[in-house]
Amino acid sequence: DTTAMAQSGSLHISVGILSIGGGKLVVCFPKCYQLCVCFVLFFHVDYHGEMRAHINHNSYSKKAVLFLIAVGISLASAHQIAGLTAVGFGLYATAANYFLVCLVCLYFGSGRLLSVITHGKVELPGTGAKKKAELKAEQNQGCNDAVSVSLAMNLLSASVLACPLLGVVPELSVGHVPWLWTAGVFQLGMCILFYRGMDMLAATFYGFTSLFAFAEGYSALLSFYSIRPYSPVPFPVVFSVLFFILALFSTQKDLLEGFYQLFFVAYSIALAAQPQGFFQAGTQGVQAAIFVASACMLLITTFNMASSTKIPTGQSCFKALVGRMQSVTLRAHDKELHTPYLGYSKYADAEVLGHASNVLATFAITATVGSQNPLFVLILPWVVMAGGALELLCGAVAFARGKTFESTVFILYGVMWTVWGLTRYGGLYGETRGLNIAVGIITFLVFNILVTAAALFMNVAWFVYAFTFHLILISFLLDAMGSLPYGYDIGVTIIFGLVSFYFFLAHIFNSTFKSPQIPLGNPIIKLTGAGGGAVVCPHLPARKATSVLQIAEIMKNGGICGMPTDTVYVLVAACNRPDAVIKAYKVKKQAEDRPMSMWISSVKQLEPVRHLLSPLLLDFMEAAWPSSISMVIPRGPWMEIFGLGDAAKHIGTPQSIAIRNPDCSVATHLIGLVGPIAVTSANPTGEADTTHHNQVYAKLGNKVDGVLCDGPSPENIASTVVDLAFEESSENGQDSYAGKGNNNNNSSIYTDVD
Repeated sequence: DTTAMAQSGSLHISVGILSIGGGKLVVCFPKCYQLCVCFVLFFHVDYHGEMRAHINHNSYSKKAVLFLIAVGISLASAHQIAGLTAVGFGLYATAANYFLVCLVCLYFGSGRLLSVITHGKVELPGTGAKKKAELKAEQNQGCNDAVSVSLAMNLLSASVLACPLLGVVPELSVGHVPWLWTAGVFQLGMCILFYRGMDMLAATFYGFTSLFAFAEGYSALLSFYSIRPYSPVPFPVVFSVLFFILALFSTQKDLLEGFYQLFFVAYSIALAAQPQGFFQAGTQGVQAAIFVASACMLLITTFNMASSTKIPTGQSCFKALVGRMQSVTLRAHDKELHTPYLGYSKYADAEVLGHASNVLATFAITATVGSQNPLFVLILPWVVMAGGALELLCGAVAFARGKTFESTVFILYGVMWTVWGLTRYGGLYGETRGLNIAVGIITFLVFNILVTAAALFMNVAWFVYAFTFHLILISFLLDAMGSLPYGYDIGVTIIFGLVSFYFFLAHIFNSTFKSPQIPLGNPIIKLTGAGGGAVVCPHLPARKATSVLQIAEIMKNGGICGMPTDTVYVLVAACNRPDAVIKAYKVKKQAEDRPMSMWISSVKQLEPVRHLLSPLLLDFMEAAWPSSISMVIPRGPWMEIFGLGDAAKHIGTPQSIAIRNPDCSVATHLIGLVGPIAVTSANPTGEADTTHHNQVYAKLGNKVDGVLCDGPSPENIASTVVDLAFEESSENGQDSYAGKGNNNNNSSIYTDVD
């Protein structure tokens, strides 16, 4: 029931968007478009009503509010449509339907307010909050809801462009701007949701379509000043190439998706073929075709979301075709494909869209403005929205994924495209030339020098990327000084555009195929140690049993490794390899006041020395473990059985030793394979705790022989140390404890032992 309810929720989103975006704007449609919208709308309502027979009454009441709102707005819009042919027809019906919507919203809002005030004790029917199981079921729907909204926004923008062609309105006007820009804003929002849903290709596609919506709105806005901007040829030609490549790779999802995106290839070609762009019949005709295609896609998508019987869309064709090619291996699209470098990022990689945005912005400025008003040439929306807004969005996503260098590049270049686009092509530049404008560009040049220097440590492709953008900045500087050589700006923009296109193609290809890969080159400069030596220790996913076995073999052979725990990452060595214990101790640097501790997988590993330990102590261990509690117990002959040898002096103090059984399945499994281990924090003494597997190698360099990777730590806190040797205990840094003679200034915890 919860699954069916989650599926039905996405239908309501489609109905609501279609009612508002299509129903209200449908007053501008010809009759054929009206019938199309009404058919899709009432199909949703009718089919959704059939589905409710399989959903319990409680689920029905919770969804009834959205259903009534959608139907009310749809009926009101239908009466408004009829009123276009007969003035005064249906005015009371329109008002009544809108009044119904107001009453439903008032009822729902009052019900939720009453529920909050009474802490859920009093709830009006149909106003209850969703249960956790329902929310989880809806989250499992992936990006289906976002697809419905995005397709509805394509319907919205396409309908506006088709109106002048069909004679509904004489031409694009200022009144169309809010609709077009609303569609663009929604598509940008859906782009972010697709990144959240790990659907990089859909995010890129709807990022592209948002550019069209903003450019169409910009052109309609200029009609207020009697300006019809001229559309340069290079930009739409390049856009058509990007759309075609994206459509080709989108067929890995299903053939229908790729076929749908080909309509936008045709739209880009139509823009290139007609100088007046959005104001001419060819472009508007393609948008009419896009409207029909979007309506069909919306119908198929929502039907497949709600029905157990699916309309075939060719989902497995791409995989079957690639499977026959022995030279090509398809990459598995799982969570590991978009694993963040740092943090708990829930976004897919956005580099494909980021580099495509640079391609578009670069080829947009190849158009020559000359002495005419820059508003007469359609450049501003391409530069500001593609190079500015989309690139800033990609920079934010890259930052969330822990990709510091990439986010810095995208944000810096996005700011530069925005500032230069508004200044040069927004009419703010004028005839002003001189040092006052050049100073700002010089600042960007300095920043990009730092980016270029950092790119030396990335790879050859990134260095060429940053260096060629430096040439573009120089062209901006020369233009500001009035000393720009003829053809220089066009030449460097084409070079940077081609480099960006190579990046776009490489990332979309490499994210689709495991082999072969389009090369990006090696770092030009490599640092030893943490920066990247010639040999990097293996970084293995902790969730695979084979990875744990490989790390166990490394430790059995005398290696030291980084390991995730229930708190932070630690550095471990097998107790039966004294040389490894000594090596781990020396890695810490100045660790005399931070002795190592011993970890076990369970109390059963203490069975050989059970007769040497207090029964009360063993009972306490059984009760407290596994947990983040480290117990300080007296040293004794019982330690000799673990094979520490001369390395025993590095574990604990001369009087006591800390021992722990972690509450972490990966750690306990590894300890079960290796035996008791010596543990210290995976960071040099005095530095912050290590909370991500990438930090282990960054802090300790090639002194580590292996790292088990499990992303960010679940808790960025230290373990609790309990002194059972009747000494003062305290909450210290990871894997250190307050033994006898250990002077520390942390807050103390006193434990009474009967």
